[in-house]
Amino acid sequence: MGQVHARALSRLTQHYTDSPLRPRLVAVADTADDDRGARAADAYGFDHQFTDWKELVSRDDIDLVCVTGPNFIHRDVAVAAARAGKHLWVEKPAGRNAAETAEIVAAVEAAGVQTAAGFNYRNAPAVEHARELIASGRLGAVEHTTVRFISDYAAHPEGALSWRFLNEFAGSGVLGDLVSHAADLVRFVVADIDELVVDRATFIGQRPQAVGAASHFSRGGDGPLLDVENEDYVAALLRLADGSRGMLESSRVAVGEQCTYGIEVHGTKGSLSWDFRRMGELQLCLDQDFQNASYSTYFVSPGDGDLSAFQPGTGIAMSYDDLKVIEARRLVQSIVEGKPHGATIHDALVAARTVDAMIESSDERKWVRL
Repeated sequence: MGQVHARALSRLTQHYTDSPLRPRLVAVADTADDDRGARAADAYGFDHQFTDWKELVSRDDIDLVCVTGPNFIHRDVAVAAARAGKHLWVEKPAGRNAAETAEIVAAVEAAGVQTAAGFNYRNAPAVEHARELIASGRLGAVEHTTVRFISDYAAHPEGALSWRFLNEFAGSGVLGDLVSHAADLVRFVVADIDELVVDRATFIGQRPQAVGAASHFSRGGDGPLLDVENEDYVAALLRLADGSRGMLESSRVAVGEQCTYGIEVHGTKGSLSWDFRRMGELQLCLDQDFQNASYSTYFVSPGDGDLSAFQPGTGIAMSYDDLKVIEARRLVQSIVEGKPHGATIHDALVAARTVDAMIESSDERKWVRL
């Protein structure tokens, strides 16, 4: 993710030629005991490379800090950076829980700095168009929404027990990783979540000990099997602020699914659906009779969201990395104008409180109001 942020900042003025700021990559900090930091500095053109993030945060020539490490460092780095007067781009989940995320919010508000949070899926032009259609009433009153974030990255039973499977380092499992995205997407496209009830499960209870610097895509070695401490799967029923209902499902161990991230919204007059794997398309059912209606494919066009900053015509695909360039653009706007654009640390706090509520609901087997 650090590479993604570096690329996005480097590409900003290539896509937004009117950008009032041109970011310069000053320093990178990586605590790994190999030469990864040095390779990053060479590949992306950073002026300086550190193994201690405190050295980076204390520099006077840095205005913005990107927090892209594992979850357990997010709070410490972000709070220190905000107190040093640095603007922040923090990946989700900002803290391991809502309390840590609230600490970041407090530091940000006290310092008066601007922030961006890594809810990149809301930046897809098709998602923005879906939001506009719903807000305009084209679907009528929303009745129910389904959001699914399903992946296979942890499906292999010999996947290494990386930091992501241990609560001390991750805070939660698929809740913080994918459900935070899904909850933000519901809130951005349709309405706030008011109340929820949740079931969660861990299907692969033990994994081989990680060897070296392992990601959650890594295979384990021949070492001992250790306990997985957090959930692989979550299912939730939702009651939204607009009176509609919803369902949320997420898994990190779903064989056959890769980045199956999407949302379906059904209203009294029409419906729509979006799938990240076909990011530039919306399936729309609008302006038809109530029965025997059908879907058609809408391809995003220049004028939808920020598509025109990347592609000149309808049907030409964007990429995951492009969504992060849009995040960078909105953060720069926030810094220049002194007011938030795009997802911020405050949105990350809403997502963190939603995750905490889901844990409470699952543990106590009850509906929980946010």
